[in-house]
Amino acid sequence: LKLPPSFNVDRSAMHKSSAMVLLLAALAAAPLVNAAHLSQSSAANPIRKVVTMLQAMQTKVTEEGKKADELFEKYTCYCKSSGGNLAASIESAETKIAELSSSIESDSEKK
Repeated sequence: LKLPPSFNVDRSAMHKSSAMVLLLAALAAAPLVNAAHLSQSSAANPIRKVVTMLQAMQTKVTEEGKKADELFEKYTCYCKSSGGNLAASIESAETKIAELSSSIESDSEKK
């Protein structure tokens, strides 16, 4: 099939121009794809913020729980040990009261 001379087109120029058109179309579509990606990431961004906030709260509550457990253990230990010390202190004070009372009575009789 022979084309008339007016239809004789340089095929390499035609391929170059079609490649250029495809390149321009890709460049023109890039901002649209990027904008769609940004809108998706910004739509997920508040959820990510909430998840991050909840994870931070979980870490903080766990740390506070550990501190509270340590304080409870210290308090429990203090209560157990101080009860015995307090009872011993009361007994020694009662014997000292008895000794001092008898000492006061003997000193007052001497005068």
